[in-house]
Amino acid sequence: MKRIPMGMAAAALAAGLCVVTGCSKKSAGKTAAAGKNLNVMIEVEVESLDPQIATDGTSFEVIADFTDGLKQMKADSSVTDALCAGETVSPDGLTYTFKIRDDANWSNGEPVTADDFVFGWQRAVDPKIASEYAYMMSDIGQIKNAAAIEAGKLPVDQLGVKAVDKKTFEVQLDVPVSYFDQILYFPTFYPVNKAFFEKCGDSYATSPSTLLSNGAFIVTDYQPAAVSFKLVKNEKYYDAAKVKLAGLNYQVIKDSQQALLSYKNGDLDIIQLSGDQVDQVKDDPEYKSIGAGYLWYITPNITKVPALKNLNLRKAMNFALDRETIVKSVVKDGSTASFSCVPNQYAFNSKGEDFTPSQTEFADVSAFDKAKALEYYQKAQSELKKKAFKFEMIVDDTEIQQNVAAVIKEELESTLPGLTLNLRVEPKKQRVKDMQDGTFEVGLTRWGPDYADPMTYLGMWVTNNSNNYGLWSNADYDALIAKCTTGEFCTKPEDRWNAMKQAEKIAMDDVVIYPLYQQANADMIKSAVQGIEFHAIALNRVFKNTVKN
Repeated sequence: MKRIPMGMAAAALAAGLCVVTGCSKKSAGKTAAAGKNLNVMIEVEVESLDPQIATDGTSFEVIADFTDGLKQMKADSSVTDALCAGETVSPDGLTYTFKIRDDANWSNGEPVTADDFVFGWQRAVDPKIASEYAYMMSDIGQIKNAAAIEAGKLPVDQLGVKAVDKKTFEVQLDVPVSYFDQILYFPTFYPVNKAFFEKCGDSYATSPSTLLSNGAFIVTDYQPAAVSFKLVKNEKYYDAAKVKLAGLNYQVIKDSQQALLSYKNGDLDIIQLSGDQVDQVKDDPEYKSIGAGYLWYITPNITKVPALKNLNLRKAMNFALDRETIVKSVVKDGSTASFSCVPNQYAFNSKGEDFTPSQTEFADVSAFDKAKALEYYQKAQSELKKKAFKFEMIVDDTEIQQNVAAVIKEELESTLPGLTLNLRVEPKKQRVKDMQDGTFEVGLTRWGPDYADPMTYLGMWVTNNSNNYGLWSNADYDALIAKCTTGEFCTKPEDRWNAMKQAEKIAMDDVVIYPLYQQANADMIKSAVQGIEFHAIALNRVFKNTVKN
C-alpha cells in the first residue's frame, strides 16, 4: 500500500456539532457529545477521500475513520466482520456470499445495501475512473472479469459481483484466493451509495456535504489539501457503543520540531518525530517506536532514462548506499536497513517461516560495498562510453525524507566519481503524480503492505502494473507471478511460496529498485490515550476503540 505521506502550529480543535450528510447540504441535526476529542498529527495532506481513488496511507486512514467495508482489522491485525453479518464460501472457493448487517446505515439515514458494494467495486475497475488500485480487484482479488473490464474489453456491469437481494452480496472469483477475506478491509473494496454519488457528481468526496459515513465517525470539516479537518462520533453507527471518543481533530504538520512543541503545549495527543528528536525523548514513557510496515526504496526510471537501462550502473548505485548509516544516523526512529523487495517479519507461510528470514539473501546485488560499487560503475562507464552522469531524484517535502535524500546524494556522489544527483522536493501528491506519469528520473518512494502476503510487494513489478513506476518488464517474472495468481500454483501453497521467492530473485538481480529501510515511527502518545490500534498492514492506525481519559 502506498503507505503514509510531515507547517503550522496546531491548536486544539473543538469538534463541530452540525453534521451535513448530503449534497443538498441539509443539516442532519446534532450529534451527542461522547468522551473527548483526539488531536492527531499527520505529516502530509490527505490526497483523496474517495475510496476508489485514494492511493496513500493518510487518505486510507481517514477514509477508514468514517467508512466500514465488509471486514475490518482486529487489534492483532487479523480479520473480522464489519458490515458483514454472515459469509458463505462455495466448496470450490469461487463464490462468496455476504449478508450485510440489517443495522448498517449511511449517515443520511439510508441503509447500506448490496447495491452499494456492487457500485463501489464496479467503480474500482472502471477504466474511466482509472483507479491506481484496480489491480486489487483483478490481479490480487481475482474477481471474475475484472481484468477484462480494466482493459476496456468488457463493460463494468460484467464484473463478477451482484446484489442477490437488498442485503445479500455475491462475488464470483476466477480462481480461489486464500487471503480474499483479508483484502476486504482495504478501502478500495468499500461501498459507495450510487444515488448520493450521482447527486454529487465531480464534487464527490471533496467536502463534508459530499461525503457519506457508515462508520465510527462523520467528517464535519474538510476541504482538499486542508491543513486541518475534523470528524465527530457517528451516534447512528451500528457499533457506536464501542466508540468512546467524541471525535478526531487532524492537523497537518510537516515540521517535527513544531509538532513536538504543539504536543508539549497540549495541542496534540499523538505526533510523529524525526530521528533527530529521539535522543531528546527516548526516556520519556510517552515515547514509542512502532513498526509501520513501509518499505522505503529508490525507483530508477529504467525505461525512460537511457543510462538507467544499464544494469551495471543500477548495481553500482545500489552497492553505494550505506543503509545502516541512513537508519542509525538520519532516520533514528527504530527503522531497520533493508536489502530486499519484501520486508522481513511481515509475511509467513503455514510453517511459520518468514518470507525474508534475514536481510542477507541478496548480498550479491544489494549491500553496502564501495569496492563493488566502483567495479560496476567502471563497467557501466565503459559500456555507456560516458564518464559522468547526472540524475534528478524527486523527494517528498517532509523533513525526514529531505534529510534521507541529502545523505543518499552524498553517498552516491562520493562513492561514484562523476555521478551527480540533484534533488527536486515536491509535495507528496505531486511526487506520486510525477511517478505515475513517468515524468521523473529517480524517485524516493515507499510501499506498505495492503495484506499479509508477499504478493502485495511482488505484484508491483508485473509488466504494466500501475505501481511499476520504473516501467520494468520481464517475461519470466510475469510468468511466475501469473502462476501464483491465476495459474497452477494458486491452490498449491508451497509451490506458490517457492515461485514468489524465484520471482523476487529475478527482480533483485535486475535491480528493479534500490531497497533502503523498513520504516518504524517514532511516536509520542499522551498517557491519557489508550487503545490506538497500530498495524503494519493496510490501515496503519485505527481509532475506533481508542479512549482518551
